[in-house]
Amino acid sequence: MAYDFGAKRNILRMLVDRGCRLTIVPAQTSAEDVLKMNPDGIFLSNGPGDPAPCDYAITAIQKFLETDIPVFGICLGHQLLALASGAKTVKMKFGHHGGNHPVKDVEKNVVMITAQNHGFAVDEATLPANLRVTHKSLFDGTLQGIHRTDKPAFSQIGFESSHRSLPGTPGSQPWSTRRRAVV
Repeated sequence: MAYDFGAKRNILRMLVDRGCRLTIVPAQTSAEDVLKMNPDGIFLSNGPGDPAPCDYAITAIQKFLETDIPVFGICLGHQLLALASGAKTVKMKFGHHGGNHPVKDVEKNVVMITAQNHGFAVDEATLPANLRVTHKSLFDGTLQGIHRTDKPAFSQIGFESSHRSLPGTPGSQPWSTRRRAVV
């Protein structure tokens, strides 16, 4: 199941290329309607703007987190997952825009070059105990990825790409095996 908060077609294509069967639903689809479809996993897409006013999405994600359905978000979806989990977001002084943003996977101690386009960040100081930092920006130290320790839920801001038509490190895998298994 893919929530469309303004998803780019190439990102959805990347999921399909990795074996995901997608049903795309509009951003304001209720959790109850999605749960009736019995999804194997829920993908929270990218999209524009400030995540805080998206109360309809935050409420739906909170309901998904009451289940054991895997949830994976990128970009705006990352920020919405953080908000639904009790963290806060802040407007960045300088947003991240472009295809050259180095991000460190703090679990694997590797750096990837990511494509990003956002002006808000998850405030690391507000993370509840059940959220673990997985990725950090090497430009400014902002939080770039989280993992719920009590639920199968992950997210990250930027993404790598093995598609030549998308920005990112050529030949890299956009999502780890763990994240692909979740979605």
